[in-house]
Amino acid sequence: MTTECSGRWDGWVKEALARLESLKIVRSLRPIRLSAQPHGVGGEAGRESEPGSGGSDDEYEVFEEMKPWDRTSVEVDVADSTFRSWLLDIPSSGEDFMLGDGLADGAVAASDRELKKLTLFSSNDYLGLSSHPTIGKAAAKAAKEHGMGPRGSALICGYTNYHRRLESCLAELKKKEECLLCPTGFAANMASMVAIGSISLLLAAGGQPEKDEKIAIFSDALNHASIIDGIRLAERQRSVEVFVYGHCDMVHLNKLLSACTTERKVVATDSLFSMDGDFAPMDELVRLKRKHHFLLVIDDAHGTFVCGKNGGGVAEEFDCERDVDICVGTLSKAAGCHGGFIACSKRWKQLIQSRGRSFIFSTSTPVPVAAAAHAAVIVAKKETWRRRELWNRVQDFRTLTGIPILSPIISLIVGSEENALQGSRHLLESGFHVTAIRPPTVPPNSCRLRVTLTATHRKDDLVKLTEALSRCINFQEISIHCPKVYARL
Repeated sequence: MTTECSGRWDGWVKEALARLESLKIVRSLRPIRLSAQPHGVGGEAGRESEPGSGGSDDEYEVFEEMKPWDRTSVEVDVADSTFRSWLLDIPSSGEDFMLGDGLADGAVAASDRELKKLTLFSSNDYLGLSSHPTIGKAAAKAAKEHGMGPRGSALICGYTNYHRRLESCLAELKKKEECLLCPTGFAANMASMVAIGSISLLLAAGGQPEKDEKIAIFSDALNHASIIDGIRLAERQRSVEVFVYGHCDMVHLNKLLSACTTERKVVATDSLFSMDGDFAPMDELVRLKRKHHFLLVIDDAHGTFVCGKNGGGVAEEFDCERDVDICVGTLSKAAGCHGGFIACSKRWKQLIQSRGRSFIFSTSTPVPVAAAAHAAVIVAKKETWRRRELWNRVQDFRTLTGIPILSPIISLIVGSEENALQGSRHLLESGFHVTAIRPPTVPPNSCRLRVTLTATHRKDDLVKLTEALSRCINFQEISIHCPKVYARL
């Protein structure tokens, strides 16, 4: 059934590409070859043996355990004035400065000579790779040799052998035929949704699709804003009809699918939800896909490198990689770098690069960032202890609190904005950086403390955090029957 569904969509994508070809608007990617120079941009000689030169994966130095530098991914300093403003919830545009920020006259307020040390429990750097020296060296080497690289969109001059190499290893990670790099994960979701919607416009007999020619998109109620905005843009083009189903409610989704007479159906969902920390019911989605023959699109931003034996993400964890047609991901979370990507078939890539506006009209990722991201993929694959330690911390939190969390994302819903701010201030005073999440990020009266765990947290960090949490949250009042974590301050 999955093959039948994929075959249908493959046929529609093939027709859409043929239409684009007839209009002579199929866009191509042609990588510019950036070779290692005998003398880099800064005048220093490059060495072929350093990371990023394009050789084998063995040139990247990896480690078998946590090193001192790993702690910099979760330990930060803030100026005393920033700390006090934060406690009082005084609005800021980032004008606060820290000691040693390079002021010419050396004028630093006396209060800012004191720095407050905080432990981050709010970062999406799940594996702690942002401080990894191998990744930093790859970026530095590329910057020395090529600067930022050609500046332009990928379709003009911004696509290089560095970008191509990164796409290839991401496609391999996701077990997909191809991959398309995007400037951000947000742009990747926007491009995907708009390109999907463009199929009905390209195949419509009368130029504008009739109701039964449109694409029906079924979206989880708690999907990320980038999916929602991509769908909204497709709606503005009058190419799709949208149905929102209750969060992870497969009974509701089945009813909506059964009542829909449109042939072209798409289900789009986060795989691991960023604000609730729960997983999409992948097994049930696969069963519904075989019944209703829809295209399955997942945003695996928080699952990539975190889940699965090889870090392939939520689809690998649930053994359904072949059932996922399009997998959107990011390089700014567990990879510790920046950028987004879309793993898909060759035809889907060609369609998205020809119709995805947020891809077409954006400058490509700088070469040093692409080099760093490629190194991150290799390191994440080889340093398996990082995933193991991350999930050990999940188990530690369960044991310490009795809260049945499902992932490294812990959503402690406290209700009002004042409750969330009060909790965040208490944790700040205790030395922990935990942000109060408020509308419009989450619905009214569902404000929360969002705690994230990483591989570079130690168990004693969690002991101290849970002790601080216990002074403002009653763990016993949290229901073990609800996938969301509710608490009362």
